[in-house]
Amino acid sequence: MANITIIGGHGKVGLLLAPLLVEAGHDVTSVIRNPDHSDDITATGATPLVADVAASDTDAITELLADSDAVVWSAGAGGGSPERTYAVDRDAAIRSIDAAVAAEARRYLMVSYFGAGPDHGVDPSDDFFAYAESKAAADEHLRAADLDWTILAPSALTLDEPTGRIDAHAAEGTSVSRADVAAVIAASLADPSTIGRTISFNNGDAPIADAIRA
Repeated sequence: MANITIIGGHGKVGLLLAPLLVEAGHDVTSVIRNPDHSDDITATGATPLVADVAASDTDAITELLADSDAVVWSAGAGGGSPERTYAVDRDAAIRSIDAAVAAEARRYLMVSYFGAGPDHGVDPSDDFFAYAESKAAADEHLRAADLDWTILAPSALTLDEPTGRIDAHAAEGTSVSRADVAAVIAASLADPSTIGRTISFNNGDAPIADAIRA
């Protein structure tokens, strides 16, 4: 059993992830910005923790993670303004990584996206550019951190039912259900062979546990 903190707990993936982790026997804390969402978190079996990570400095986030064994970053600006995107997806994510180091929350799992990186190829005029730049910076910071990290890079997210199967070897992204992303997160936290790896994936034919195993 571990104490796991989900940052972005009221997101579509976070709400699907929490029950999986609770069912696996973990104590789960879901960080949310809106206190009106607390009941939704409680219904998943997790404990709601109201905090705006975008407005929190590293010390404040360190306090949030004080009792955590593992951290899942599943937060995002959700396609807001470039300024908001950089504030959440880059700056707050980087502070959360530094906070995890300070709090000695050794395990850190970042939800990124298929194709993320400095060579993302997104045109600066594209609305997606700020997100691509933010994810590249946050992922790079995590890879350099003294943490047991995993970066998960799902392709386009759907609301389809879970299949329990993915393809972690495709050269290009297609799509994957959010429910399967949640299952990949839970499986990755349970599999030490995912530490220090970036796993890009679509829905596919391989059972999740087999597909992510090194």
